[in-house]
Amino acid sequence: MKQLLSSLLLLASFMPFMANAQEATTPSSVAEKYQAGKHYHIIPTPVRTSNPDKIEVNTVFWYGCPHCYHFEAILNPWVKKLPSDVYAESTPAIWRPAMEVHARAYYAAKQLNLLDTMHTILFKAMQVEKKALANENEVVNQFTMHGVDEATIRKAYESFSVQSQTRQADARVRGYGVQGTPEVIVNGKYRISSSDTGSQEAMLEVASFLIDKERKAKGSK
Repeated sequence: MKQLLSSLLLLASFMPFMANAQEATTPSSVAEKYQAGKHYHIIPTPVRTSNPDKIEVNTVFWYGCPHCYHFEAILNPWVKKLPSDVYAESTPAIWRPAMEVHARAYYAAKQLNLLDTMHTILFKAMQVEKKALANENEVVNQFTMHGVDEATIRKAYESFSVQSQTRQADARVRGYGVQGTPEVIVNGKYRISSSDTGSQEAMLEVASFLIDKERKAKGSK
């Protein structure tokens, strides 16, 4: 009887260590290597997304940013592999008047269903050809050089819809608390920067972690 009691006491003394070892190897514990305030930032007041039924990944960019141009080559293949419950958006940053010109170019292209081609063309114009695209005429010229009727692009660029979307983009970026470009926003709640993750590739690793985090949160409701 004494021997049995001693064995039980010995087993009990090892149970906390066994529990801690098991906890340390669980997937959730491993995932927590990405920590708020270190690898990503929680947005104090979440910004509303365009589709609350899905998880939004929104990339804040600027055509004049070489880091954003480089990020496109990493981002696009990743976006193509996103699951059906996740969708990607982009938001142009606007910190000074010239950036508003570029934002309106983005939304004009989107309005004309030309974003698939013009997004890359506008990036290359600034990053490869070193064009400033400082005003409407310079933007319009990029569109007409690639087969778009001048009257059509001017109408879109000057439209109320494009101006409204540009204002909304400015408000959205301010709500995100963006510090630079590119940055990735997950579901209007989390902001990711390469200055925190260490690389642009790691930004997407953190984004995937936060997508899973949001998916679990939606599933628990």
